[in-house]
Amino acid sequence: MKIQGFAASLAVSFTLLSSSTAFAVTEISWWHAMTGANNEVVEQLSKEFNESQADYKITPVFKGTYPETLNAGIAAFRAKQPPHIMQVFDVGTGVMMAAEGAVKPVAEILSMGGRPFDKNEYLPGIVSYYSKPDGTMLSFPYNSSSPILYYNKDILAKAGLDAENPPKTWPEVFDAARKIKETGAAPCGYTSTWLTWIGLENFAAWNNLQYGTHENGLASTDVQLTINTEPFVKHFQTIADLAKDGVFRYGGRTSEAKQIFLAGECGLFTESSGGLGDVIKSGMNYGLGQLPYYPDLEGAPQNTIPGGASLWVFGGFSDEEYKGVAAFFNFLSQTEIQQRLHEVSGYLPVTIAAFEATKASGFYEKNPGRLIPITQMMGKEPTANSRGVRLVNLPQVRDIQNEEFEKMLAGEQTAQQALDNAVTRANAAIQEAIGN
Repeated sequence: MKIQGFAASLAVSFTLLSSSTAFAVTEISWWHAMTGANNEVVEQLSKEFNESQADYKITPVFKGTYPETLNAGIAAFRAKQPPHIMQVFDVGTGVMMAAEGAVKPVAEILSMGGRPFDKNEYLPGIVSYYSKPDGTMLSFPYNSSSPILYYNKDILAKAGLDAENPPKTWPEVFDAARKIKETGAAPCGYTSTWLTWIGLENFAAWNNLQYGTHENGLASTDVQLTINTEPFVKHFQTIADLAKDGVFRYGGRTSEAKQIFLAGECGLFTESSGGLGDVIKSGMNYGLGQLPYYPDLEGAPQNTIPGGASLWVFGGFSDEEYKGVAAFFNFLSQTEIQQRLHEVSGYLPVTIAAFEATKASGFYEKNPGRLIPITQMMGKEPTANSRGVRLVNLPQVRDIQNEEFEKMLAGEQTAQQALDNAVTRANAAIQEAIGN
């Protein structure tokens, strides 16, 4: 299914949606992509909301990975049977924004629930990513995250490395990974989820490098990617060389590599802060560190950009159903709920009040690594290179990039060839998506 055709399909189909018939209890469907410990949080939050009042019932439905959930939503909309709420990962933000008129802005929905929307209640770096240029928040930032470094303390100690002082730069990470492999402390030294989100989009922002023209797509849809420059090539050629030596192990395009780390097969791991719940659940003796950077690049480290996902609401439902959605979002916005969600999952607190409450509780003093994702995203004023990436067909662009990375990791091409091909193919796909 072509994602770039979604916006046009939404515009055509929007008027054909029919409202659901309201019953004594109004049911609200919520399609999501949470697995493992995070799925348990979804089920628990839904249960608590349903028990807190008698007018509405949230029904969470797991629809697969982030890309699978987005594709399921596209298909359901075209069949005129969409859910009320759909969890869309950050990469789908441009797709959903291009569908304006077929989705209902969350700011408008919150106001329907009797609680006027105030963007100042939310962490600015998060709310701006999911808002229109005029500041109107389009989706509810349910689970925002930042990529960080995880490490297995036992493996680092076995390799003769300082388990209390993790590597901070990419050269240090690569050296440590080689030592882990060479000493036999683990079968591999380093692995990572999401090579596109972590290795390209956040790599660019954190090192203050341009990902694409027009502020990475935030200033215009007519974007040309610039990820085949020397810093990107150097980074990915090193990863390709490490893969050839068995020091780096590739798990897959999304979060599959988490299982490699949880199984104790690699000592170092870059992943979303939202992956913390499964690491805790595993019982591993783990540590957390900031996302590595290159110290020779001017401005690095700069700031990371939000990952995770937000909750989008489709148009065409009744006012009563929207009031139910508003009631659920207001429930999720409660300080105690946001604080708990942040503490148990590793995702960032969405509201300033939740962040302040967590800080006042002493949680960060007891768990110092848990402040890392927040300081990474909020520590510096964003530059034109680090505000985010927004393409109307970013899921398709990521698929192109992953295809080229996989050929590179299989030894079929160099990093320069992979990134050159990714730029050429992605730029052509972007032009096709915007109708040029």
